[in-house]
Amino acid sequence: MVTCYLTYRIDPYQQEAFETYAKMWIPLVNKYGGNHHGYFLPHEGANDVAVALFSFESLAAYEIYREKIITDPDCQAAFRHAEETKCIISYNRSFMKPVLT
Repeated sequence: MVTCYLTYRIDPYQQEAFETYAKMWIPLVNKYGGNHHGYFLPHEGANDVAVALFSFESLAAYEIYREKIITDPDCQAAFRHAEETKCIISYNRSFMKPVLT
Protein backbone atom coordinates (compact mmCIF):
# COMPACT_ATOMS: atom_id res chain seq x y z
CA MET A 1 0.00 0.00 0.00
CA VAL A 2 1.10 3.54 -0.75
CA THR A 3 -0.39 6.71 0.72
CA CYS A 4 -0.35 9.97 -1.16
CA TYR A 5 0.26 12.89 1.17
CA LEU A 6 -0.72 16.21 -0.41
CA THR A 7 0.15 19.48 1.25
CA TYR A 8 -1.65 22.47 -0.21
CA ARG A 9 -0.94 26.15 0.16
CA ILE A 10 -4.39 27.68 -0.19
CA ASP A 11 -5.76 31.18 -0.40
CA PRO A 12 -7.13 31.72 3.13
CA TYR A 13 -9.90 33.91 1.68
CA GLN A 14 -10.96 31.02 -0.57
CA GLN A 15 -11.16 28.33 2.12
CA GLU A 16 -14.84 27.67 1.37
CA ALA A 17 -14.01 27.17 -2.32
CA PHE A 18 -11.20 24.79 -1.35
CA GLU A 19 -13.59 22.82 0.87
CA THR A 20 -15.93 22.45 -2.13
CA TYR A 21 -12.97 21.21 -4.18
CA ALA A 22 -12.06 18.72 -1.44
CA LYS A 23 -15.60 17.35 -1.28
CA MET A 24 -15.53 16.86 -5.05
CA TRP A 25 -12.35 14.74 -4.94
CA ILE A 26 -13.09 12.36 -2.07
CA PRO A 27 -15.63 10.23 -4.00
CA LEU A 28 -13.57 10.46 -7.19
CA VAL A 29 -10.49 8.93 -5.57
CA ASN A 30 -12.68 6.18 -4.13
CA LYS A 31 -14.34 5.65 -7.54
CA TYR A 32 -10.99 4.74 -9.06
CA GLY A 33 -9.87 2.27 -6.42
CA GLY A 34 -8.32 4.53 -3.82
CA ASN A 35 -9.19 4.92 -0.18
CA HIS A 36 -9.52 8.61 0.66
CA HIS A 37 -8.70 9.44 4.28
CA GLY A 38 -9.98 13.00 4.04
CA TYR A 39 -8.89 16.58 3.68
CA PHE A 40 -7.71 18.57 6.65
CA LEU A 41 -8.33 22.31 6.55
CA PRO A 42 -6.79 25.12 8.61
CA HIS A 43 -8.23 25.52 12.06
CA GLU A 44 -5.57 26.93 14.39
CA GLY A 45 -2.13 28.09 13.38
CA ALA A 46 -1.30 28.65 9.72
CA ASN A 47 -4.39 29.68 7.76
CA ASP A 48 -3.02 28.76 4.34
CA VAL A 49 -2.09 25.08 4.74
CA ALA A 50 -4.37 22.13 4.00
CA VAL A 51 -3.59 18.42 3.74
CA ALA A 52 -5.14 15.44 1.94
CA LEU A 53 -4.35 11.77 2.44
CA PHE A 54 -5.43 8.86 0.28
CA SER A 55 -4.10 5.36 -0.32
CA PHE A 56 -3.86 2.95 -3.23
CA GLU A 57 -2.89 -0.70 -3.29
CA SER A 58 0.35 0.21 -5.08
CA LEU A 59 2.09 3.03 -6.92
CA ALA A 60 1.05 1.28 -10.15
CA ALA A 61 -2.62 1.48 -9.08
CA TYR A 62 -2.13 5.18 -8.36
CA GLU A 63 -0.67 5.70 -11.84
CA ILE A 64 -3.75 4.01 -13.39
CA TYR A 65 -5.94 6.39 -11.38
CA ARG A 66 -3.93 9.35 -12.71
CA GLU A 67 -4.51 8.16 -16.29
CA LYS A 68 -8.26 7.71 -15.78
CA ILE A 69 -8.91 11.11 -14.21
CA ILE A 70 -7.69 12.87 -17.35
CA THR A 71 -10.89 11.99 -19.20
CA ASP A 72 -13.39 11.78 -16.33
CA PRO A 73 -15.85 14.71 -16.60
CA ASP A 74 -16.28 14.99 -12.82
CA CYS A 75 -12.52 15.14 -12.31
CA GLN A 76 -12.24 17.79 -14.99
CA ALA A 77 -14.99 19.78 -13.23
CA ALA A 78 -12.98 19.64 -9.99
CA PHE A 79 -9.85 20.87 -11.78
CA ARG A 80 -11.87 23.71 -13.37
CA HIS A 81 -13.32 24.69 -9.98
CA ALA A 82 -9.81 25.08 -8.54
CA GLU A 83 -8.68 27.09 -11.57
CA GLU A 84 -11.71 29.38 -11.57
CA THR A 85 -11.67 30.09 -7.83
CA LYS A 86 -7.86 30.17 -7.53
CA CYS A 87 -8.27 28.52 -4.12
CA ILE A 88 -5.00 26.56 -4.52
CA ILE A 89 -1.77 28.53 -4.64
CA SER A 90 0.53 25.51 -4.78
CA TYR A 91 0.79 21.90 -3.65
CA ASN A 92 3.36 19.23 -2.91
CA ARG A 93 2.78 15.52 -3.39
CA SER A 94 4.67 12.84 -1.46
CA PHE A 95 4.17 9.09 -1.21
CA MET A 96 4.52 7.18 2.02
CA LYS A 97 4.24 3.58 3.11
CA PRO A 98 1.98 3.24 6.15
CA VAL A 99 2.94 1.18 9.18
CA LEU A 100 -0.35 -0.20 10.45
CA THR A 101 0.57 -2.64 13.23
